[in-house]
Amino acid sequence: MYLSRTPRLVQRWFSNFTWTGDLADKRVYLTFDDGPIPGVTPWVLEQLANYNAKATFFCVGENAERHPEVLQQVIDAGHSVGNHTHNHLSGWGSDNLNYVENVERCAKVVKSKLFRPPYGRLSPRKAQMLQRRYRIVMWDVLSGDFDQDLNPLICLRNVLDNVRPGSIVVFHDSLKSERNLKYALPRALKALTKQGYTFEAIPQSGAPLVHTARQHKVAV
Repeated sequence: MYLSRTPRLVQRWFSNFTWTGDLADKRVYLTFDDGPIPGVTPWVLEQLANYNAKATFFCVGENAERHPEVLQQVIDAGHSVGNHTHNHLSGWGSDNLNYVENVERCAKVVKSKLFRPPYGRLSPRKAQMLQRRYRIVMWDVLSGDFDQDLNPLICLRNVLDNVRPGSIVVFHDSLKSERNLKYALPRALKALTKQGYTFEAIPQSGAPLVHTARQHKVAV
């Protein structure tokens, strides 16, 4: 079971994680998990380029090792990258040190201060260890594109019905998500652009999501 919108109460409980960006501006932070994957990730880059949109790609280390040319395409296009562990490990039930070592193995390939735990699962101790080096980025809108039983239209509605200014939205540039992604992403980009939203990348330096021209505080 998963929620298309993360409850505010959950965001407050785990306020040491980043859930949204600046709530005062109509900007959206699109994120893509589990790549880079040939065919899928380059297609995503094409869709983003159509709207001059920047995004953040949370990469699985073993995929980045297998497809360094695709990772480089993401970087060359001006998008941010983040760490998604080397082997897509769950942060529940795994040994703390082994998990952190897996994150560090990914970091040798994916150079970033951003980290997102696969499945959004992370124990308090792992979070404490990782926050010494990384900004842990979660989300407030989940497209559900990974759910192969989900109607692609519902995937699109999950995004459009829940996006707010500053939202961090999760898609997946994976083979499993490809059908829903190819329906939902271009339509979401078109609809949100018409609503006046712009699309920005999360700084992979780990810097706060603050619009420098207005200096609003980040909601975390």
